[in-house]
Amino acid sequence: MAACFAASLSSSIFFSLLLLIHGSTVPADPPLKTFIFRVDSFAKPSVFPTHFHWYTSEFAESHKILHVYDTVVHGFSATFTQEQADSVGKHPSVLAVFEDRRRQLHTTRSPQFLGLRNQRGLWSDSDYGSDVIIGVFDTGISPERRSFSDVNLGPIPRRWKGVCQTGTKFTAKNCNRKIVGARFFSKGHEAGANAAGPIIGINDTVEYRSPRDADGHGTHTASTAAGRHAFQASLEGYASGIAKGVAPKARLAVYKVCWKNSGCFDSDILAAFDSAVNDGVDVISISIGGGDGVSTPYYLDPIAIGAYGAASRGIFVSSSAGNDGPNGMSVTNLAPWITTVGAGTIDRNFPAVVIMGNRRKIHGVSLYAGAPLNGTMYPLVYPGKSGELSASLCMESSLDPKIVTGKIVICDRGSSPRVAKGLVVKKAGGVGMILANGISNGEGLVGDAHILPACAVGSVEGDAMKAYASSSGNPTATIAFRGTRIGIKPAPVVASFSARGPNGLNPEILKPDMIAPGVNILAAWTDVVGPTGLDFDTRKTEFNILSGTSMACPHISGAAALLKSAHPDWSPAAVRSAMMTTARITDNRRQPTTEESTGKASTPYDFGAGHVNLGLAMDPGLVYDITNTDYVNFLCSIGYRSKMIQVISRTPVKCPTRKPLPGNLNYPSIVAVFSSLSKGLSTKSFIRTATNVGAANSVYQAKIEAPKGATVKVKPSKLVFSTAVKKQSFVVAISANNQNLTLGDVGAVFGSLLWSDGKHVVRTPLVVTKLEPL
Repeated sequence: MAACFAASLSSSIFFSLLLLIHGSTVPADPPLKTFIFRVDSFAKPSVFPTHFHWYTSEFAESHKILHVYDTVVHGFSATFTQEQADSVGKHPSVLAVFEDRRRQLHTTRSPQFLGLRNQRGLWSDSDYGSDVIIGVFDTGISPERRSFSDVNLGPIPRRWKGVCQTGTKFTAKNCNRKIVGARFFSKGHEAGANAAGPIIGINDTVEYRSPRDADGHGTHTASTAAGRHAFQASLEGYASGIAKGVAPKARLAVYKVCWKNSGCFDSDILAAFDSAVNDGVDVISISIGGGDGVSTPYYLDPIAIGAYGAASRGIFVSSSAGNDGPNGMSVTNLAPWITTVGAGTIDRNFPAVVIMGNRRKIHGVSLYAGAPLNGTMYPLVYPGKSGELSASLCMESSLDPKIVTGKIVICDRGSSPRVAKGLVVKKAGGVGMILANGISNGEGLVGDAHILPACAVGSVEGDAMKAYASSSGNPTATIAFRGTRIGIKPAPVVASFSARGPNGLNPEILKPDMIAPGVNILAAWTDVVGPTGLDFDTRKTEFNILSGTSMACPHISGAAALLKSAHPDWSPAAVRSAMMTTARITDNRRQPTTEESTGKASTPYDFGAGHVNLGLAMDPGLVYDITNTDYVNFLCSIGYRSKMIQVISRTPVKCPTRKPLPGNLNYPSIVAVFSSLSKGLSTKSFIRTATNVGAANSVYQAKIEAPKGATVKVKPSKLVFSTAVKKQSFVVAISANNQNLTLGDVGAVFGSLLWSDGKHVVRTPLVVTKLEPL
């Protein structure tokens, strides 16, 4: 045996030497990736006691399986080579296979701005949401914050079946009657082929293998949705007052699916959906999206699939629309069973003024709270004057200390985090920074807690400042910080970063659904990182001010909690309908809502149905409800085959013999899509069914605000409800002639259908557009 081993070893060495001599290499093993397998649960042979036993016997070794899904979907995620995954995908019981994908987070006065008032209206009628449980999918939570106190909260709802998962610096004592449960999901992240590595110490930063938040984003969104009243709250003096969430007494269930500096993986998100539904949440808040500009079909999108599994069980799912605005067709999370939320401003701002040596004053915003410049004028420099792109963007190591030391530096926005540019300037010896928007951001501004005196300015003003710095012989400037201002007009304004429609998958469904406060939102923060999130920032703060559709989404999650508490028999679609049909499309000047990047009037492609107004949503009069069957018929209408639909619906389905029309989904908005090749007059008809949730005996009369160049007719034009008649259907016919239809810059024209009984006004957005036929 020893001789054979020696001979074998000698042969191996000789072969290795030959490889070295001839410069050849041994082929590397194919890389392992994580795949999600959607399996037909009804195909499980009876010999296997559980699906896990079946999966490990038929498809994968047990050590390769990361998650088993058995609630919102049936299937598993596992690590395979591409060839192995392709082989498993050919099994007749496998409905779909998709590679795990990394998602990104879509990174006070806001409750009052939603129309909520202490001891009155929806807050009073819902007891601030005390019997509702909100599941937050994010980066975890900092449980010690005052926003998560359980003082004076009643017992945890009996239906709750979740757990308090312990881990690094997180014990069972960190859960209470406010944080009723907490879990973390890391297997997909740790197995991801492109993952940043182990959970602990990603890129030399702090992270915890537990529900504890090391990033801050999850703490912020959770407290925005359901934070308790916290007095004397502020970010270093900015936005001082009482911080509170939209549903201050609602319970929180924390699902940590995102990890600092490394994103969130689909396999973990899907596992969180499974757990949340089993645990007993009422609302799911997920401020996460693709961020790659690609609209993924619903049957290949784990967020859409998981959300359907939740919504089909009566759970309201709200998600952020994305931060790639103002580009058209940038909105994400498009499934019609998800409530997709864009971002608007509130009537509070943090002004700063740049005073230039030529005496011109330029207005911007800032959350800088350090030592002021006290009016001292400093030399002003724009490093992009040389044509060096990295220098104009103030990228890492791009600035020459000989040029910027002792000066205020103008940096172009983009390519790196706004606050990180300030760190680059400070390292190079600069004393301050002006952050100038480009054309894409226009005049949209957000405040940041900069680590040196800094101010953000709009595109037009930034260009003027750069021209001054480049042409003047001795350009100088200073920055004055003006603190907090309230009562700002106009508000709301659609944030420039808020993702825009139209819907890139199915233009017949208007997305986003609505907007909510998402600019400069004060909420709780972790004590692990400073307010900028930079490792260099050692400041500690209990609250932070952030902007993004990530901040808008939890406002709607909290709003849904209040509405479900006040109306426990309402479906998720009814809750969304109540918010959409009562949303406002005017600002606090009673003028049409504008959009931030250009200052022009905004459209439903920007704000959906409008800005949520909970003072009216509690009593909407009528709602447009949607059943699971309706959603299945919608999927049939867009050409999905039965197997594709089962990937989403879990159970086998059969489409109607007569193919449904996607525009007939009972959605609270109507989009008429005409062929751009049609000649003469064309008509599209839409069926809607209204459910009366107001006084039993009510009569509603239709009023039409037709899109320019189109005609709209409604039959019947009067809806009569009684104790016996709670639902009424009607037909909306929209006609247009291509020759007379001028669609403008956004490729659509807009109008409204309003039903009124003298007390309620139930508004449905109307959109008319043209597309090239496929």
